[in-house]
Amino acid sequence: KASGAGTSIIGVLEVVESDFAKNLATEETEEDDAQTMYDTTTQQNKVTTTLKEQDVKYKTQEFKGLDTSLADLGGERESTGAELAAVLEYDAKIKERCIAKPEAYEERKRRREAEISGLKEALAILEDETAFVQSKKKGGRKHHFLSAFA
Repeated sequence: KASGAGTSIIGVLEVVESDFAKNLATEETEEDDAQTMYDTTTQQNKVTTTLKEQDVKYKTQEFKGLDTSLADLGGERESTGAELAAVLEYDAKIKERCIAKPEAYEERKRRREAEISGLKEALAILEDETAFVQSKKKGGRKHHFLSAFA
């Protein structure tokens, strides 16, 4: 019986050793897979970090360039605005001088009345002189109204 008990203990120990070897191989394989996954992820993270650092570098350069452009365009806008204001002011002065403004009704009426009264006065003078010339006629001799002043 002693040899049977020793054989069964050795059999159990061999089964345990086999299970341990199997579990060790499985754990080593899983650890190798995890290490490979870690190394791959670490490499991807390094590449991603490098790309993002380059992006930051280029975006910073672009930002600085845009700031410079913005400052230049802002100054250009101010000078262009001042130039536009000067041109518009000059345009307003030219239009004021060149575009005929309609006269007010009162002004036209006053001018027309002055013109009509001047014409009436001239007509009255001409009628008086004609009457004067006709009244001085004697005989067959014709007198011209200017000859009366000579």
